[in-house]
Amino acid sequence: MNYQYHNTVVTLVVSGIITSRMTKKLPIAQLEVIANDIREDIIHMLEHAGSGHSAGPLGLADIFTALYFDVMKHDPQNPDWDERDILLLSNGHCVPVRYATMAHAGFFPKKELLTLRKLGSRLQGHPERTRLPGLETTSGPLGSGLSQGAGVALALRMDKQLTRRVYVIMGDGELDEGNIWEAAMLAGKEKLNNITGIIDRNNIQIDGPTELIMPLEDLKGKWEAFGWHVLEINGNDIEAVIDACEMAKAIHEKPVMIIAHTIPGKGVDFMENDFHWHGAPPNHEQAVKALHELRTLGGKIRSEHE
Repeated sequence: MNYQYHNTVVTLVVSGIITSRMTKKLPIAQLEVIANDIREDIIHMLEHAGSGHSAGPLGLADIFTALYFDVMKHDPQNPDWDERDILLLSNGHCVPVRYATMAHAGFFPKKELLTLRKLGSRLQGHPERTRLPGLETTSGPLGSGLSQGAGVALALRMDKQLTRRVYVIMGDGELDEGNIWEAAMLAGKEKLNNITGIIDRNNIQIDGPTELIMPLEDLKGKWEAFGWHVLEINGNDIEAVIDACEMAKAIHEKPVMIIAHTIPGKGVDFMENDFHWHGAPPNHEQAVKALHELRTLGGKIRSEHE
């Protein structure tokens, strides 16, 4: 295995084949570089598409980088590998971050990212399982992902596939949906210790701050009352995400929910913490500004594009 550096992108090459089914872990600093490159790709994708969601995908880049490049077992060259972990994205509108991460991990060429939301593209505005290898479910209607994940986790247990885990990513605004809490009850009742939920706790939804639209707190206490072990972390700290996912594997008596506090629009100053960017893409001028911020880490480094 050797590392090839193209600008700031780190590509893993094994016998000429890109892979994320790794035997060697990447340093956190390199994972942070990958997450930042993913954010740049998200901006390019959304500007080119002219529609889509900005804030959530940018905020989730660190979590997806941790999952695909450290935590999960998967093989981009064999997406249906029968020992893979399962990742479900319940808040499907945030799928640009998943596409960008999958491209960086080697599931498909990065040039395809610019087909986001185009007619006939494999990269639709919500993930479609039959279009793109590596997607486990089709998601669109909010609230369904945890129910699907609980069903998959229960099936894996019944099939005695005890080394595989199910990860379900949800938005916090999505927790307004009752289906989520039905799944929470089932997973708690069945003590599904092979499922890890991750809530993107960015405190916004399309109409405004979550605590004004439909207050969620005490969120940790709610999940504990449903029989879950709860961890709270900084979701923009890759090391914290990895540590929490590893800790989840050590919990044997109940399912685990990770409440990951993130900054919506992370890395782009004029988008951060602004709910108006929940469902809006950048125009060209805004994309140029956003890419400059990401490439210079908010002005901390000099951009090679200057």
